[in-house]
Amino acid sequence: MTTSILPRPAARDLNQAQPTLTTWRVSSPTRKTLAIVAATSLLVAMPARAEGPMNTDDAGTLDKGGVKIEGVLSRDDRERGTEMAIGYGPIENVEVAVTFARAHDRSEEPSTRMRGTGIGIKWVPIQSEKGWSLGASFGYGRTRVDERVTPDRFTEKEYAFTGLATYRLENGQVLHMNLGTTRTRSQGASDDVGNWSVGYEFPLMDRLQLTVETYGQERARPDQAIGLRYEIVEGLKAYGAVGHGNDRSFGNLGIAWEF
Repeated sequence: MTTSILPRPAARDLNQAQPTLTTWRVSSPTRKTLAIVAATSLLVAMPARAEGPMNTDDAGTLDKGGVKIEGVLSRDDRERGTEMAIGYGPIENVEVAVTFARAHDRSEEPSTRMRGTGIGIKWVPIQSEKGWSLGASFGYGRTRVDERVTPDRFTEKEYAFTGLATYRLENGQVLHMNLGTTRTRSQGASDDVGNWSVGYEFPLMDRLQLTVETYGQERARPDQAIGLRYEIVEGLKAYGAVGHGNDRSFGNLGIAWEF
């Protein structure tokens, strides 16, 4: 019913400084790297994602005993990344997930390398096939950054809390809305930022869906994305999306197996 609860948050404006982080942004490459880390480390910590290819999380969980395995290839400007997520439904209305991610930022030579891991939990006590479903999610993520151009190595941690709402229409269209906050800590400094997301799903054919969404966070302009999701066989889905925002383009391709 849902995919990884560990999402990709809206990317920050790479040209706009975040005041609370200036104590550890010591160089131009570092500023860009940390902005990218905020957007990729939390492939893991920020639980805000519906079924791929969307960023916007749905108010839904795996069935009790259900498992989902998902792999994603992503591109964001000159950054390339891979992600693997495993979700599990231990009890009714609850889903837990772990994520493992790697990324390379090729805007500088040598490229900056990032490795992230995370865990998240989603609780959706109100779930409905039609009408409103409501819940919340919490995530924790940890990213190791190897900024080889400086060179500098450090670890960033993120904690995220997100409120989730989904409205399902009789015609199969679905509206998702998220509102949350994220705290980032690195090298003795921290930053709190609010985030939001709105996504919509349109059934095109029996097994094919169109997804559109917009999402953002404080001190950055919104991103917009459009994508497709296709169910190959029951429980096995492939998807892809492209988007633009904050003077960059991005996209992803993925496959998810739920059983």
